[in-house]
Amino acid sequence: MTDSAGIPGGTGAAGGERRPPWTRRRRLLRWIGLGLALLVLVGTAAGWWLYNKLDGNITEDTSAAAELARYERERPAPLATGARNLLLIGSDSRSGRGNAGYGEDKGTQRSDTTILLHLPQDRRSATAVSIPRDLMAEIPSCLRPDGSRTGASFAQFNWAFEWGGAACTIRTVEKLTGIRIDHHMVIDFSGFKRMVDAVGGVEVCLAKPIDDVQAKLRLPAGRQTLRGEQALGFVRARHSLGNGSDTERMERQQQFLGSLVKKVQSSGVLLNPTRLYPLLDAATSSLTTDAGLASLRNMYELVRGVRGIPTDRITFLTVPRRPYAPNPNRDELVQPDATRLFRQLREDEPLTVTPPEPSPSNAARTPAAATPSPSATASRTAPEGNSTGEGTPTPSAPIPTFTGTTAGNAECR
Repeated sequence: MTDSAGIPGGTGAAGGERRPPWTRRRRLLRWIGLGLALLVLVGTAAGWWLYNKLDGNITEDTSAAAELARYERERPAPLATGARNLLLIGSDSRSGRGNAGYGEDKGTQRSDTTILLHLPQDRRSATAVSIPRDLMAEIPSCLRPDGSRTGASFAQFNWAFEWGGAACTIRTVEKLTGIRIDHHMVIDFSGFKRMVDAVGGVEVCLAKPIDDVQAKLRLPAGRQTLRGEQALGFVRARHSLGNGSDTERMERQQQFLGSLVKKVQSSGVLLNPTRLYPLLDAATSSLTTDAGLASLRNMYELVRGVRGIPTDRITFLTVPRRPYAPNPNRDELVQPDATRLFRQLREDEPLTVTPPEPSPSNAARTPAAATPSPSATASRTAPEGNSTGEGTPTPSAPIPTFTGTTAGNAECR
């Protein structure tokens, strides 16, 4: 007698009807499809949650926007279409989470670090210009946090941030340089440390050991990877390193930022989700920005346009300055070098930086000269039909050269 289980479409041992193989496969594919749909749904929800979290981290500086709008007619007009100028401000405020350990919060803050970052229209390079905190500058009348207003005065540059926050600093920089500031970012001590930790530390090279009690920094000479607290001490230390000037501190800050740029551009950060997300979280939760950057989308658009810049095209320099005659502990601009630098940036024209000559005098508070260098300048040609009327190319003025460095040089040798 033939077993009915062996007959296609017959009944099995349990008396039920056996399903054809194609039916079982269809059911399996249905479950796989449902599982994949569920994974996509969960992934989309998680991605949306992460996006909104990062987007909500950013603090918009509405008070600065209102103050700048009040003085819009006094501000420089943007002269180079597509170029962008960002003002990066490091605040020494003791308020906020993680900052109380650096001193008593007296309700005031100054800008320990101020950097003007110029991004040209073609986004093939970037120039970061440090503005000394001790530079004597014309500070306009500014709105205080308590609603009162200061009078216009000639004073130390970083007082502008104490008196009127980012808006006052922006207006002071615009008055000093004639350059329109398109965006600004403010970061405090705690935020800086979190960003450094998020990339796994930043490498620097020390020619000599460091033992700075005030900065709580003790390091041997040689190659060092600095993490949050050590990194903050390194960029803030002043009195026990070198000649104790703010000039040397700015050079260390530029060295550190160059190394940070290289680290962030490396595949170890940008292609590693376990490091990229902490970096984005630290960056967005640590920044106070203008409305134009106060969203993850706008910030991403900015970063996307510059992430491919080669490190040897990311330059760092300090405004040409020298000791202020009435008070050598303060700085003043060196002219016409400073005017030439500001004009190049304002008109989105190229400039070149060369490292300082290796000598013991490099640590002194000497001006950063802007002199043409045959080995580091280039000439451009005018189009046909130029002012000579002969229709042949005419060499233009050489590209001005300033003392500085590049992110490509920020490495141990």
